[in-house]
Amino acid sequence: MPTHYLYLLASVIAEAIGYSALNASAQFSKLLPSLLVFAGFAGSFYFLTLALKYMPLGITYALASGLGIVFVALAGVIVFGQRLDLAGIAGLSLIIAGMVVINAFSDLAVH
Repeated sequence: MPTHYLYLLASVIAEAIGYSALNASAQFSKLLPSLLVFAGFAGSFYFLTLALKYMPLGITYALASGLGIVFVALAGVIVFGQRLDLAGIAGLSLIIAGMVVINAFSDLAVH
């Protein structure tokens, strides 16, 4: 896997951690999850800047946003016991399909 995709993946994982901690922080009333929010988002921005050295902004943002939505939804299901209905599953599937199309067919995607 090319390095820029590893940077992008690290950015998305850090973002998903940040959003999950945001939910667990109870409106910043719990210290450890609150600190994890800031660390997660700082890490996400750091790794995103590394990915942007190799990838165009629009493609990078599209992939990071799409993966972030999927990862945060999965964290909601796994960590917080939230449920996805059929429409949610269909929507996430379309997001994943869009990312596959970008990577497979766009001339802007860096391989």
